Amino acid sequence: MRDVLSLRLPVAVFSLTVSASLLAAPAQAQYVGREQDITDLRLGQRVMVDDGTCPAGQVKEVSGSRMAETGIVRSVKCVPRFGPKKK
Repeated sequence: MRDVLSLRLPVAVFSLTVSASLLAAPAQAQYVGREQDITDLRLGQRVMVDDGTCPAGQVKEVSGSRMAETGIVRSVKCVPRFGPKKK
């Protein structure tokens, strides 16, 4: 009985550590050079487009905003660039 209890604590600590790291890690944004390079945009997906159309320090964000009869409707806006410029 004591062996089972001594094994539960490390397993519980490991499980909490893994789940906390998954929640704390933000999703990596996808960067492309041209908006035409986005082929299959999914609902809720966000893609950063670095084509120079937004002001300095910003990048274009294309997101799948809603469903329509013809497919996913894209919404486009300029958002602040985080981190160094990606190529």
